[in-house]
Amino acid sequence: MGRITFIVCCVILMHAGSAWGQPQSFVHEGEIGLTFGGAHYFGDLNSRAALNRPKPSVGFFMRKQISNYVAVRLAANYAQLGYSDRYSNIEFNRRRNLSFNTRLFEVGLQGDFNFFRFEPWSDEFFFTPYVTLGAGIFNFNPYAYLDGDKYYLRPLGTEGQGSSLYPERKFYKNMAFCFPIGMGVKYNLARNINLMLEVTHRFTTTDYLDDVSMTYAGSGVFPPQASGAPSVAFLLQDRSGETGTSIGYAWRQRGFSAQRDQYIFVQAGLSFSLSSYRCPE
Repeated sequence: MGRITFIVCCVILMHAGSAWGQPQSFVHEGEIGLTFGGAHYFGDLNSRAALNRPKPSVGFFMRKQISNYVAVRLAANYAQLGYSDRYSNIEFNRRRNLSFNTRLFEVGLQGDFNFFRFEPWSDEFFFTPYVTLGAGIFNFNPYAYLDGDKYYLRPLGTEGQGSSLYPERKFYKNMAFCFPIGMGVKYNLARNINLMLEVTHRFTTTDYLDDVSMTYAGSGVFPPQASGAPSVAFLLQDRSGETGTSIGYAWRQRGFSAQRDQYIFVQAGLSFSLSSYRCPE
């Protein structure tokens, strides 16, 4: 009986030693990281897609790896956007003389698709280009300055929103959807640190990121103040008088409503790899 017990124990120890001796395999589960860079607006005030007024952007993301080639990313971004007609080389835009700025907060879900297999710590699969696309929602609230004072444009109804003369013109929402599409490259810098560089263009569902879309409402929509002085809304809806004779009479084109506003992010990022270990099958 003692001899049988001794043999059984030896077999168990041999199997255990074999299992312990098997090398464990690194599995890349995902990443968590920060991004920083620039953002730029395209729309009625920048209709020729000039890249001459970038503004800062920062972000945070979590990426879940589905396979060596596919990942799902949840991201949150903050950016500043803005533009002015004074930067345009179009004569009508310079005469129109409108401007805006806005803070933008965005949350989105994206799919990332690697060109190559990506395995941090690997001597072979430490780099890959990728493409990304997805959908998100963002908040914005355009404002402009008049005599050094800041005014939010949406509640002013600068295109006649809320006026009985234009009952079909409703106040636009300050939230809209965006659809990012872009590409980037990712490189494993150290044991669990990755560097990324990404360019992502956002198509949106709003044409009021800049508070400009349709036609001028006309001076009759904006009654003067009790003192007889022009209202802030009147002064900000048509600023062409600052550059010459006013051009903002009713129904004259102010923007181009057939095309929605857009914006782009150019960002670098650092991420920390999330990993697990599994015994090879």
